[in-house]
Amino acid sequence: GIRIDGMNVLAVTEGMKFVKEYCGSGNGPMYVEMMTYRYHGHSMSDPGTTYRNREEIAFTRSTRDPLEFIKKTIMDAGFAEAEDLKEIEKRIRKSVQKEVLEAKESPRPGMEELFKHVMAKDLVSEDSEFPPHIRMPNHANSFWASGAKSD
Repeated sequence: GIRIDGMNVLAVTEGMKFVKEYCGSGNGPMYVEMMTYRYHGHSMSDPGTTYRNREEIAFTRSTRDPLEFIKKTIMDAGFAEAEDLKEIEKRIRKSVQKEVLEAKESPRPGMEELFKHVMAKDLVSEDSEFPPHIRMPNHANSFWASGAKSD
């Protein structure tokens, strides 16, 4: 297997290139462990501070944050200045806000949309296939492409 720093986009990119090449060369599957850090708890009932303290979280955020790492890397390499990156972030936020507003104002998609673009026969053509069903945690609430309900 391989262990990759999942907080470093460059390490993830290079590590997964290696995994793809290794597995694609007929060597079989490979176990990949992505080392990441979750800043928040698992759920609303888990604040994430019962098994670690706020100082640990703040320290990790200040030293290993993936976005800050890549920004620093881009600036250190001379590809952009801090002002350039702030401008890019503003454009992205504005674009995302526009898309969210459009989504909220759009009619809810029909159930048939649930099955689209879930599986593909290949990555070249747009030839896709529908899964027979999409299983929900409560099996009775699952969806079937045929429109049938569970027994």
